[in-house]
Formats: sequence, C-alpha cells, structure tokens
Amino acid sequence: MDLRSLKYFVVVAQELNITRAAEKLNMSQPPLSNQIKALEEELGVTLFVRGKRHLQLTEAGSLLLRRANQVLELTDKTRQELREMQDGLSGTISIGMVEGRAPFLVSRWIAGFREEFPLVQYSLWNGSSDDVLERLYRGLVDIAVIAAPYDTEHLEGFPVGREPWVALIPVGHPLARQEGNRIPLASLVDQPLVVPSRRSRVEAIRQWFQEIGAEPRIVCSTSNYLDAVAMSEFGVGISIFPQTTYTPNALLVSKVITGSERQVEYVLVRSKELRPSPLVEEFINFIRDAMEDDRRRPVHQLLSEYEYIPPENTPFL
Repeated sequence: MDLRSLKYFVVVAQELNITRAAEKLNMSQPPLSNQIKALEEELGVTLFVRGKRHLQLTEAGSLLLRRANQVLELTDKTRQELREMQDGLSGTISIGMVEGRAPFLVSRWIAGFREEFPLVQYSLWNGSSDDVLERLYRGLVDIAVIAAPYDTEHLEGFPVGREPWVALIPVGHPLARQEGNRIPLASLVDQPLVVPSRRSRVEAIRQWFQEIGAEPRIVCSTSNYLDAVAMSEFGVGISIFPQTTYTPNALLVSKVITGSERQVEYVLVRSKELRPSPLVEEFINFIRDAMEDDRRRPVHQLLSEYEYIPPENTPFL
C-alpha cells in the first residue's frame, strides 16, 4: 500500500465514479480500476460496492478514506518540514485552536512573528478542544491553543491568556436592561441557558450553580461560540461562555458573571512525543518572549475599553 495507491483511492472515493476519477487524475480508466482492485486484494477487503453508474463506499472503504486523508496530509506536512530544514526559517506553521480568545492571541503572535520572518506561512484550524487535540496527537498541527485543563502526561504547555465567564443576553431581555456590565450568577437561575458542550464544562457549570443552591436550566449545548451567539440573538437562551475579545453586537448584551466569579485559562500546548521543527521552536520561543513582555506592562495597556481581566485569585472553571 504505497502513497500513489492511497492517492488514487482517495480520488475515486471522492468522485464515486471511475471515469470521472480517471479524468481528474489524467489517466485512463482501466489502469485506475486495476489499481483499486490490487489495493483491495492487498488489504483483503472490499472497498467499494460497484453499481451500474456509480460506486458506494463500504464500511472498510470509509475507514480507509479517513486514514488515507490523514496519511496524505501528514506526508505533505513532512515534506514541508524537510524543505524548512533545507531553506532555514521559512515554510508553514500549523496551528490548531479553540474559539474564544485563542484566535485573537494567535493573530497577534503571527503579526509580530511576520515582522521578523516574512517568508513564513501559516495554516490555522479551528474546532472544539477534543477535535483540536486529536489533530495535535496525530501530528496534523504543530501546536495548539486550548482551554485548560489539559493532558500533562502527553503534552507540555504554558499559559497564554485568561478571561472571565460572561452571560450573553438578548438585548430585549429584562436582565440586559439592568445597569452595569456585571450580573450575579443567582440572576441566571431558572433562565434557559446555552453552554459549552464539553462534558467537563457542563459538569463544572452544574457544580458552579450548586454552590448557590441551584440547578442550571440548560436548553442547549454547543462547541461553537458563534452558534452560542446566534442562539442568544434569537432568544433561545442566555449563553454562558468565556468573554473573548469584545466584538460589538447590537442584538446582545455581554455581562461578566459575578457573585461567584470564574475565569478560563488558555494554554499553548505541543506533543511531548513529537519534536518541533526549528521553525516551530522559534515561533514558540517568540510567544514566550511576548508573554514575558506582557507581564512587564501595565494591564490597562493590553486591554480595550470593553475587556475585563479577572483578579489573579479567581477560581478556574
């Protein structure tokens, strides 16, 4: 099972038609059919159910398609890293990140790093913590920015940011019309809530409410911040999410949850098993230096007028 066979298989699996796949690969149909049959014989499985006009992937074919895409993506990444070693600090850095403040942190680092190394390119991938970590473990991204906690046995990392948990309230809701940009947790009791879907987060939010003798009324969970915003915009519920860098929204009011305040911590992580390329190592060192510079600067110089950083001793959620 070589890379060429995997590439042929992926194209056929995408097209589900030998004729169209052969055209896409700039080859004739019989050799392509023979390649697929040879691959099936080598693996001892049937990859396609063959119909008169189109093909259909078998369960084995679907599994091979997932694995083949990962192998081909990792192969391209390896080739890129080898070119980086030859050419010096150029090439591509692959970064996985969760939503929230992470994209703003990464954008700031890239902007600064580009001033020193303008030839470097970046591949960004956004998803839930579980999805991001899966790609990191498979070597499909070099580094990742996730919300703590994380697996310290297999990953090493350091904090890069923190922010409070807030309530995203529809502008017409009575709680949105109350004065001030903070709201006690007790005010959210009996309100329909939209919360992050990560199981540990849901449980932490339940425990948070139990501290004040209440149970959260969760109507929806989502891993996507924009989905939470949309849900609150349409009045489905009040979303409880990390603050993120402030983006004006005429349909929502954002209020920091107090009374039993919590914060979330973002960390930059990489695999302990995979040694970073010289380019990635230089980028990580740049981030460490940027974090050290931030620690020396007054907090008010780092924030917009809308942002709020919780006190250091605020418990994490």
